[in-house]
Amino acid sequence: MAEKFDNLEEHLEKFIENIRQLGIIVSDFQPSSQAGLNQKLNFMISGLQDIEKCRQQLHEINVPLEVFEYIDQGRNPQLYTKECLERALDRNEQVKGKIDTMTVRALDQDH
Repeated sequence: MAEKFDNLEEHLEKFIENIRQLGIIVSDFQPSSQAGLNQKLNFMISGLQDIEKCRQQLHEINVPLEVFEYIDQGRNPQLYTKECLERALDRNEQVKGKIDTMTVRALDQDH
């Protein structure tokens, strides 16, 4: 599975670099640079096609919307996983405490 992500990351990096170069060509456009512009536009199209192929390989992956909220807030999305684990541990401790309390009460009633 990691290989699929690496492949997507590589295609995204190439696409971003191509867009950066395209911006440079467009910002200082000269008629003589038309061939280079056309080439970059074609690279952009093929890059989007490559990204689409990667997307099809990753269609079974669901990302919680909260992760995107973290990203929108400028937070590290890995914090989402950490905070989920912390909440799960807290909840686990609460449930364990309730089970322990019930066990003690049940034992007290038996005596």
